[in-house]
Amino acid sequence: MTFHSSRGPYPATRLRRLRQFPWSRALVNETSLTAADLIWPLFVLPGKDKEEPVVSLPGVSRMSVDRLLPQIDRAIELGIPAIALFPVTPAECKSDDGAEALNPDNLICTATRTIRAEFGEQLGIVCDVALDPYTTHGQDGLLRDGKIVNDATVEVLSQQAVVQAAAGASVIAPSDMMDGRIGAIRTALDAAGHDGVLLMSYAAKYASAFYGPFRDAVGSKGNLGSGDKKTYQMQPSASDEALHEVSLDLAEGADIVMVKPGMPYLDIVQRIKSEFSVPTAVYQVSGEYAMLSAAAANGWIDGTACMLESLLAFRRAGADMILTYFALQAAEALRE
Repeated sequence: MTFHSSRGPYPATRLRRLRQFPWSRALVNETSLTAADLIWPLFVLPGKDKEEPVVSLPGVSRMSVDRLLPQIDRAIELGIPAIALFPVTPAECKSDDGAEALNPDNLICTATRTIRAEFGEQLGIVCDVALDPYTTHGQDGLLRDGKIVNDATVEVLSQQAVVQAAAGASVIAPSDMMDGRIGAIRTALDAAGHDGVLLMSYAAKYASAFYGPFRDAVGSKGNLGSGDKKTYQMQPSASDEALHEVSLDLAEGADIVMVKPGMPYLDIVQRIKSEFSVPTAVYQVSGEYAMLSAAAANGWIDGTACMLESLLAFRRAGADMILTYFALQAAEALRE
């Protein structure tokens, strides 16, 4: 609305008044970002005293668990509540059926036990349930006659989840996108006495082009080759289907639902949070991280400012928690 005075027209409502001072901006701040909103994905190497930088993820390294422990200690000090573990499975441990996923002494289970023994219940440990780190073909499920078989895969995933829970995982995060796997895993966990373990479902996971650096990091890119995951991951064009996926996973017992990737799918995050009002996670995936990091390294953007702005965007869209490779860096920046 505009009023007139002897000085001419001027607005009665001036939104800039609230933006004048740091204290006034703080009072009307609508969305906050803290270290407690972050989950830090980590890549685990076999062996001891090992570290390998991931070229396509600047600043990110694969590490043996003894090298990870000081990093995790720093994360706890900064207030990061949870980590997500991903194994770099040796080639000799991979097979067509991904049997290593069920080995209670595999890399992810051994790392989980070590971290749990070191830090107790000071942080949550999120373990990924899918077969792609363990299969020679790089697919998330069992491959028969050139096709991913759903129900047989779900049986294996349920066993994998129980093995990880027994090792000390506090959150099981199925990323495979098989139909019905949340209900089957929940049933298997409860039957094995792990009824207190959370289920974080990759409920709306898209067949995205932004996953490349992650596949480099875990060593599945070469196994997948020219193959793709379009028969089980969602089409980037889909929106209503994401709500359908989430509703099914919630009905089957998911405690947390996730959208992956993040920034290209902010509309999906917002729709899910508005429709269901349940704990909602988002994964700022490797391609998103790599783009921001590369632009910052070239001096094209302010890396810290853009990092924090991107994370705040997830919170504004409705995400309660964010998986991001920036977690430690962001937590340090937020403390300053």
